[in-house]
Amino acid sequence: MGGLGAALTDLVLPRTCAGCGVPGPVLCRRCARLLTRPREATPRRVPWGMPPTVAAGAYAGPVRPAVVAFKERGRSELAGPLGAALALAVAVHAALLPGRPVLLVPLPPTRAALRERGRDHVRELAVAAVAELRAAGVDAAEARLLARTGRVRDSAGLTVAQRRANLAGTVTARAAPLPPGAVLVVVDDVVTSGATLTQAAAALAATGAAGDGPVLAAVVAATPRPVPRDVAAVSPAVPPGR
Repeated sequence: MGGLGAALTDLVLPRTCAGCGVPGPVLCRRCARLLTRPREATPRRVPWGMPPTVAAGAYAGPVRPAVVAFKERGRSELAGPLGAALALAVAVHAALLPGRPVLLVPLPPTRAALRERGRDHVRELAVAAVAELRAAGVDAAEARLLARTGRVRDSAGLTVAQRRANLAGTVTARAAPLPPGAVLVVVDDVVTSGATLTQAAAALAATGAAGDGPVLAAVVAATPRPVPRDVAAVSPAVPPGR
């Protein structure tokens, strides 16, 4: 019945790729491939205490509308492909710490965001990522250790310093019994300034939840660092034949 329902839905509302808009899967292969390029996420001004963060791709091109469609426009079916991308980012950390259980700690939404969207989209990503990691043989689980407190302004249009001040003290953590040697990986959809991830890592460290191990982070995509205009405008001369 589920397959029949999906087929009928496609007849009424044909599916299109959330990234490029072509008819077909919710995220076509070409767009999904952009989220298979894990890299270190380094904001322009890395805040002190920001956890080592891996992003599956850049928050640019078709990736940007795909994430926005999932986050803001209710396309929850994107939890699958975007969760797989998040799993890839987490797997980079897991590969460097083999044999240790990995706990994905989703960043919770603010109260205003939860009211507006009616869902915790980061937790949806975490659940999908855990399933992907387990299927790949990684000892992974979700750990809801974080909470939001106070009011947070919309970060749109804020400077890096204003973002940090806006988030100061708004992320708290609770202590909970964890598997021995567990690696905590804070997960989110996008990292821009790194302020929220830094707050989360500090909160977890303050509770001693990570034990002697580091607090790490993983995201679906990272906002690319701007290229200085004087560098972008100059292309190096390449001798012929090289």
